[in-house]
Amino acid sequence: MLYLAFGLLVAALVAVDFLLLRAQGSHRVSTREAALWSLVWVAAAAAFGAWLWWHLHGLYGAEVARRKTLEYAAGYLIEKGLAVENVFVWITIFTYFAIPAELQKRVLLWGVVGAIAMRAVLIYLGAVLIRQFEWIFYVFGAFLVGTGVKMFLFTGKSADLGGNPLLRWMRGHLPVTQALHGERFLVRERGRRALTPLFLVLVLVEVTDVVFAVDSIPAIFAVTADPFIVFTANTFAILGLRAMYFLLADMAARFHLLGYGLALIVALVGAKMLLMDVYKVPVTLMLGVTAAVLAISIAASLLVKPRASR
Repeated sequence: MLYLAFGLLVAALVAVDFLLLRAQGSHRVSTREAALWSLVWVAAAAAFGAWLWWHLHGLYGAEVARRKTLEYAAGYLIEKGLAVENVFVWITIFTYFAIPAELQKRVLLWGVVGAIAMRAVLIYLGAVLIRQFEWIFYVFGAFLVGTGVKMFLFTGKSADLGGNPLLRWMRGHLPVTQALHGERFLVRERGRRALTPLFLVLVLVEVTDVVFAVDSIPAIFAVTADPFIVFTANTFAILGLRAMYFLLADMAARFHLLGYGLALIVALVGAKMLLMDVYKVPVTLMLGVTAAVLAISIAASLLVKPRASR
């Protein structure tokens, strides 16, 4: 019943987003508008956390309510932090295809819808694996440590999008127009249906999210094994991802050290999973460390100029 109610809530929020997009039309999202919507989505996530505490407090008491709410907060913060990697890759994709700023909002809204659906499936599969095979935690832990090391090594390096195998396959096997056609993904050209470059961008955005979900979902399972907490924390972080993109798009270069902080968080979460039989790290400590690493990475990025700028 909780999943159904939450699903209806998310559907209503997304429907409002689509209605606003239709009413406003194509337009460049200003930093002020992006900041306002970022605050709205953070407030929505906090309101849900407050409701979760109230709901669990009435059913199971204060201790369970406190523990589950902290797990939700830690999961949300981890996912929110790791989502910055999505933003950096989206900037690369939009820049490569020279997508005007006024067309990006529609792509990302559909990207958010697809991301929520795909993550629901991945979270369900993850929960099934954990119930059936407890040792899968160690696999997740080792994978996250390896991912953290890889993120650390590749932070700051530019991606060669032109050599992307999926993009090359789509260009070679699908009818794609040379020019954009506004916000349309599909058009009729020379008597046949053809995809626009905007559709290729949408596919790459969705695939990128699947790749990052493989990292972030095990990271939240390190905080809590409750699939409802994992799904809700993940969903609220994804709902606010579009606003975060427009907020950071013009100043992503300033946060050149944030990738190192995110890599450290992923590695620490993996280490927590590997050491769970030796020492159970309190959720409050994990929440505090995550917040501290993110804050230090952001502050250091603003204080230390990139090498190119020096």
